[in-house]
Amino acid sequence: MRLSWLPKVNNGFFLRAESFYNFATYLDELNEEEFTGDVYGPYGGISLHKQSHGESFLSLFNNRFNDKKALYLLDEPEAALSPARQLSLLKIIHDLSTNSNTQFIIATHSPILLGYPDATILSFDGEQIEETSYEMTEHYQITKYFLENPKGILRELFK
Repeated sequence: MRLSWLPKVNNGFFLRAESFYNFATYLDELNEEEFTGDVYGPYGGISLHKQSHGESFLSLFNNRFNDKKALYLLDEPEAALSPARQLSLLKIIHDLSTNSNTQFIIATHSPILLGYPDATILSFDGEQIEETSYEMTEHYQITKYFLENPKGILRELFK
């Protein structure tokens, strides 16, 4: 597989929820080494370790994701975010996508993030990668089913 795009993109970010701690530690190490630049500036001005897990993720999204031409690859960005914070992330994605030449590719299990308007949703669940609708995703269906009948589902689950 070979990726290419036009116009040329010089900025972007790859977020993998599992390696975010290592990334925050790397920034702290840069800061301790008297790095000549403002290490924490692009991340809200404070060490990501001094923020809650969800706050540090949102700090990254709010402060680092601001370029007019960028590609952002996000692997399960909802891992640290409450449902309300997932909605905040959707707003950030919307603002960047509609006001600039920015693209997001997101691997997620979140029915909230999957609900982004006009998103292309690809399912990797079968033998082939297939485009699917929001309502046909397993994550949407399970969440909807649970919210419609939590007592019944829990009763059946705990038999």
